[in-house]
Order: sequence, then structure tokens, then C-alpha cells
Amino acid sequence: MADSAHRTRPARRPVASSAPPAPAGTDGPLAVVAGLFTLAQLLLVHPSMGLGWDETVYVSQVSAHAPASYFSAPRARGVSLLVAPVASWSSSTSLLRGYLAVLAGLALYLALRAWRGLFPVRVLATAGALFAGLWVTLFYAPQAMPNYWVAVGALACAGCFLRGWRNPADRWALGGVGAAAALMALMRPTDAVWATAPLLVLGAARRRWRPLLALVAGLAAGAAQWVIEAYADYGGLLRRLADGSRLQGGLGLHLAVDDQLRSLDGRTLCRPCDVPAPHPAVALWWCALPLLAAAGLAVAVRAGRTLPTLLPLACAVTAAVPYLFLIGYAAPRFLLPAYALLSLPVADALLSLLTGPRGRPRPLLTAAAVLALAGHLAVQYAVLSHTVRRTTAQHRAWARTAAELHRLGVHPPCLVTGHEALPIAYYAGCASAAISGPNANATAAGITRTAHHVPTAHLTPPGGAPADYARTWQPHRFSTLRIYLAPTATPG
Repeated sequence: MADSAHRTRPARRPVASSAPPAPAGTDGPLAVVAGLFTLAQLLLVHPSMGLGWDETVYVSQVSAHAPASYFSAPRARGVSLLVAPVASWSSSTSLLRGYLAVLAGLALYLALRAWRGLFPVRVLATAGALFAGLWVTLFYAPQAMPNYWVAVGALACAGCFLRGWRNPADRWALGGVGAAAALMALMRPTDAVWATAPLLVLGAARRRWRPLLALVAGLAAGAAQWVIEAYADYGGLLRRLADGSRLQGGLGLHLAVDDQLRSLDGRTLCRPCDVPAPHPAVALWWCALPLLAAAGLAVAVRAGRTLPTLLPLACAVTAAVPYLFLIGYAAPRFLLPAYALLSLPVADALLSLLTGPRGRPRPLLTAAAVLALAGHLAVQYAVLSHTVRRTTAQHRAWARTAAELHRLGVHPPCLVTGHEALPIAYYAGCASAAISGPNANATAAGITRTAHHVPTAHLTPPGGAPADYARTWQPHRFSTLRIYLAPTATPG
């Protein structure tokens, strides 16, 4: 009887733990990949490269170095918050780059770790290495730009969502979903919606309310400031969205696949993208990417992990749609979220190709893959090196122009208008103004009034004519620019 009672006693139900998941294995390979990624940024992307155009906008919002630049409708405050711990008290670009490189490595580690238990560690480490080895990833990760952070946020969000899908009581997974979604929405709210659309649809269709609510709450928390600001400063949410579309050339049906292809040789902005296609060696990896991703899905189906592969694939597709089919220009950084999400099935496909049915290595295929990977990395390094040199030269030209403005008597508080006024003004510690274009924030009459009180300069490119309000100002030649100084800024 005692034995019978023991056999019929109901089994005790497992209690869900609130501790962080600890799947078998080690995080060592992930930490190594993240550490090497940080080191590569510091070595290959010069910390002294200077700030780019968009970077000066984001950094100026929290920096004491220069007045805040005009903040156009599509932008969000996430990057400014990210750089504030350094930029709020230091104008050192090298310090800022180092800080962002370390954060980028840590973020990659956390994003990969979100997938522990869903893929083998070797697949995660390979995926991280593939993503981190792209020139566009290395170039933008240490910059004050939003795209890399949307990418790692999307990767972490999808992984945590799947964890919450498997175990709705996993508080760490649900918290990760919310935090990653909030990070994306802080950086670029519209991109966050595109990147998480499959998660939203799947959660609602299958009624997995906990991960779905965590996702919605994270998106809402991250986008709240952007929405409030839309009503406070931009005429409402719909008006801000419409202005953002207009500044991007009007969202609609545009085939930008070929533009993205042309931008792979290091063009940070291809607008208009009327340039030759890159060398086949530069574009080969990009053309092979969808084929390898499809192969990764086939591998996942055989391995019985279809959903963990299909979901990041779907998120990668929706994240890429607006930048491949809805805008009429290209920038390589736009597709970083898609590259991060695709890295998982691509790594799975490659590792499966290199091992036999029983897990035995295939020496010939492995040797060929090593050679192909070495060639791929060499091409990525060549593009990165060229891009860094060209970008550094441009930023130094802005710094020289700022120094010339100082020599001519344009010292803070001051105002700069005209050609490339926004970044040059930041370098000079001045405010910037424009009466037309995507950064229009002033009128000719307003600029003229300001010129009566503070040193003001107007810049024109080679062969360009000054704006009407600056026609009577004193001209000075400098390098390829012509500088027009308002009477208050004239030396002596």
C-alpha cells in the first residue's frame, strides 16, 4: 500500500525561476568575439577621426562645445542620451570613440548571449564574428549614430522573445524583450516597428501575451519621448511622420536594391546613387547572403529548430524592406539590423556545410572556407581602410575651416550658414542656420538680425553664389571655399 501510494502521488510541478538562464556551455567564445570586436574598432577606426555630419547633430544636443544643432523630424534622442555620459563634459572625440567601442562590444556580447540555448555556442560565436567583421559594422559601431544600436537591439529582442515564448515565466527573458525594444525605439522608433513586426504578429496570432506585452511596453517606453516631442515641437505625430518622409525624399515604392549594392564600396551616403557598381569581390558576400540564409533555414528544419531560425529571418526581411523598396537612396548603415539578424542562419549554414552527418569535419571544405573567409575579411578591411581615410580627410577639412573662421574673428557666440554649415559650425563652436533644405530652421531676415549682434559667416562651395542676405558681406577665399563675413565679424 505504501508503495502504491508513493506511485500515485501527483508529481510536483516545477517552479519557474526568476534567476537568469544558465544553459550548459560557456560564454567564453562570445566574450572573445566581443572583445576582439572592440579591439578592432579601436585599431581600425581611428579614434581621432573626428565627428561626422549626423554625429555633430546628436552630440551637440548634450555638449557644451557648441549650441544644439537643428534636430529634424526623423531623428530621435537615443544617440544623444547614449553619448551624454562623455559628451556632456568632454569634447574629446577620441574619448567618445573609445567609450562607444567598449559599449558596442558589450552590447554585441549581450545580444548574442540572448540566444543561448536556442543555438549552439559555436553558431553564436561564428554569427557574432561574421557580423562584427563587416566593414560597415566596424565603421559605425564606435560612431554616435543609431543604426548599430538598432541592430544589436533587434538581435537581442528576437532572442529574448523566443525565450519568453518557450517559458512565459522567465522574467529575465521578458525584461530583455522590453529593454531591447526600448533601446531600438529610443534610437529610431520607425525602424524598431519594422524590425519587430514579425514578433508582434506572431505574439498576437498565437496569443502569447506575456512576451507580446513586454514587447509593446518596451516599444512604447522607448518611443514615448519621440511622440511627446512630436506634439510639442513638430505639429503632431502624423505631421512629424509626414515631415520625416518628405525629408527622406518621400516614402513610396522605390527600388533601392541596386543603390544599396552600389554603396558597398564605402559610400556612406549614396544620394543620388548614380555611381558604378562595385568590384565583384566587394559585392560577392552581399549577393550570397540571401542564399546562405535560405540554406540556414533548411539546416534548421532538419535540426528541429525551425522557429528560432525563421523568426530572425522574418525580422531581417521586414527591417530591410523600407531601405530596399521604400526610399530612393541608400546608405550601408541602414541594413545593419538585417545583417545582425541574418548572421545566425548564415553561421548555422556555414558550420553545417563544414561538418559531415555525424559531426565529423570535412577537411577540404574547411580549408576552402578558411581561404574564402580570409579573402572576405581582406576585402572588408580594404573597404574599411579606404572609407576611414576618406572620412578622416573630410572631417579634417571641416576642422581647418573652423580654424580659419576663428582666425577671421568668428568666435563663440557666433553663427555659420551656407555650404556644410552644420558640421563646420559645430567644429567652430558656433550655431548653424539654414533657410532651405532638410535643416531649414531660420529665415533670411532672422539671420540678418543675428548678424548685427554676433559674428556671422556664410560659406559657399567652389563656383557657388552667396545667399541674397550675404551678397554685401566681405568675401574671403579659403581652400576650395569662399567665406562671407558679416560686418560684425570683419577682422579689426
